Amino acid sequence: MANIKSAIKRAELNIVQKERNSGQKAALRTSIKKFEVAVAAGADDAQALYVVAASAIDRAHSKGLIHKNKANRDKSRLSKKLAK
Repeated sequence: MANIKSAIKRAELNIVQKERNSGQKAALRTSIKKFEVAVAAGADDAQALYVVAASAIDRAHSKGLIHKNKANRDKSRLSKKLAK
């Protein structure tokens, strides 16, 4: 365990940041799965769900949760599924 005051504070902040990041990543995965389920079912709101999923991907990239190449790759794959 940390003894120095700054190290203790840093450890506490790391816990808070980990919880926030895991929540945002979970929301990202959820929006992608909702889109994929809608496309598989042939739902009418697939375009709207694509916009939500792409926005979630961009948000995750801007916050540093995922790399920009992964963000672009994921959006490309989703748009391919939407086009089919």
